[in-house]
Amino acid sequence: MRENKFYALILAAGKGTRMKSDLPKVLHEIKGKPLLGYVLDTAKAAGAKKIIVIVGHQAQKVNARFSDNGCVFVLQEPQLGTGHAVLQAKKELYNYNGLTIILYGDVPLLKPETVDNLIQEHVKTDSCLTVLTTIVPDAHGYGRIVKDKKGNIEKIVEQLDATEDEKKISEINTGIYCVNTPFLLSALEKIENKNNKQEYYLTDIVEIARRERCKAHAYVTKDYIEVMGINTTDELIRAGKYLK
Repeated sequence: MRENKFYALILAAGKGTRMKSDLPKVLHEIKGKPLLGYVLDTAKAAGAKKIIVIVGHQAQKVNARFSDNGCVFVLQEPQLGTGHAVLQAKKELYNYNGLTIILYGDVPLLKPETVDNLIQEHVKTDSCLTVLTTIVPDAHGYGRIVKDKKGNIEKIVEQLDATEDEKKISEINTGIYCVNTPFLLSALEKIENKNNKQEYYLTDIVEIARRERCKAHAYVTKDYIEVMGINTTDELIRAGKYLK
C-alpha cells in the first residue's frame, strides 16, 4: 500500500542573524512570497494531514502572517537547538502512530515530489528513520553521512568532529527527515546537550536509532540546490533566480 499521509513539522523559530534585518528569517520574501509560504505549500502538496510550525523569534509576526493557513503554531522559548524545537511539538504528536516529516521554514525550493520520494523510500526499506541527503561539490561546513557496507547510516558527523577521511565524504545531511512518530518521541527524550553550545541536536536521533537497532536509512536527492537553506540575502537572490 502506498503511504503518503503524514504530519509535517516545520522548524521556523530562528532569528536569521546573517540576513542583517530584524524581520524573522522565514518572513523574508522571494517574488513577494515569504520563505515559509513555499514550505507550507510543499507540505500541503505532498499530502500533509496536519502541519505544525515551531516558532520562536518574533513568533507573533509569523503567526499573524499565516493565521489563515490551517497550521498549528507551537512556541519554542528559549531556543535550545533543533532537537529541543521538535520536542516542543510533543503534545501535537502524542498518540499519532504515522509518519512525521521534519522540514525547515528557510528551505523554500524543496519540491513536493522529493518529499513523496522520501516517504516511499522510507516505507519500501521498512526504516525507522530516513534522512534526506544530497551530494554537494563542496561539503565543507556540512554534517557528513557515514554509512555501513549495507548503505545504512551509522552516524552524522559535523565538520568540527570529522576525521580527515570523514571530511572527504561529499554526501551531506539536509536536516530533513521522515521518521516513525513513536520512535521520534522516545528518541527526543534521550537527546542530551553535552556539546559546545549546550544545545539539543536533532541529528542525535540517528545515533539513538543505531543504538536501539532501528534502521536509519538515507535517501539521496540529486538536486542539491533544492535542499539548501537560505541564510543570507545573496542566497535569497540566488533562490529567486533558481525559481525562474
